Amino acid sequence: MARTSSRRDRSAREERFRGRILGVGTTSGHRIVVGMWQDSPFRHFTDVFVELPDGSSLLLAPDELVERYVSSTYRFDATRVVDVHLVRTTRGLELDAGPLHLEVTVGAITLLGRLLRLVPRRIATDPRWLAIVDPVARLLVRGAGTAGSAGGGRREYYGVTGAHAVTAVTGTWDGADLGTLTPLDPPVRFGFASMPATPQVVDVETVIRGPGVGTD
Repeated sequence: MARTSSRRDRSAREERFRGRILGVGTTSGHRIVVGMWQDSPFRHFTDVFVELPDGSSLLLAPDELVERYVSSTYRFDATRVVDVHLVRTTRGLELDAGPLHLEVTVGAITLLGRLLRLVPRRIATDPRWLAIVDPVARLLVRGAGTAGSAGGGRREYYGVTGAHAVTAVTGTWDGADLGTLTPLDPPVRFGFASMPATPQVVDVETVIRGPGVGTD
């Protein structure tokens, strides 16, 4: 990618991540957010954000490049590079990522998902639109947001275009049972916004702008 010394051009650079995000809580106290990215500057990958029962946060990344980028965009107490393996099953998803094993049952499209489909994708993923609707999103859904920053000088925009319910989870953390499905509550604190408390998988296009974006 060509470089430029123009401050205006540099600040306008952006990167887009298209895929799905899973957000669930468990009765063990673990709160888990999984990014399943089908198209990104790092091609296809999956990363995992975890808040442990003691309140500490951890990033599980598939390689050092993703670890550096994600940890400079979001806030974590610790990061680890681990083998991340995600497969679709007849019921939903199965994930292995270092200490985490997770089996997820995905249900039908939600009412919110149906409403989101009414918004044309080109509008729903436009940062200008997402900046406008951010106050409304925060008012309607506790912890949610569509525009903001977790720090590092980068600006983020979340364009959600669909949502399916999560109806069950099973799994382990370091071999210990995670228990059963609970809301993602309290909201996670990795970034400027959390997934909704209701466990779900959302279709999303994330736009990130700012320092370190669009550079070789």
